[in-house]
Amino acid sequence: MITVIKYLLFILLIASCATSAYFSLRSRRSSNPTERGMYGAQMNILMGVMLVILSIIFMFIFKGSTPAIIVEALFLILGAFNIFAGIRNRGFYANQKTNI
Repeated sequence: MITVIKYLLFILLIASCATSAYFSLRSRRSSNPTERGMYGAQMNILMGVMLVILSIIFMFIFKGSTPAIIVEALFLILGAFNIFAGIRNRGFYANQKTNI
């Protein structure tokens, strides 16, 4: 059962990494600032999801080492911050899009 969870997390990690790269490219190529912000917010959310999944994978792989716990905690905090910032930015740019 644990191996199934590990493979599922790995597939989710690859999917979030690929979609984050996709939204990063869309953000950089967009000429409209509102669309650029929306794509950047989506990229932040997916980057946060990627970091949270990576920290969970590390929790399954490394057991109990102090440096590993520190790295896992840093990835988890950074991922949660990216998710929060992405959601906040997405709401801001969605409001800007409706006001136009």
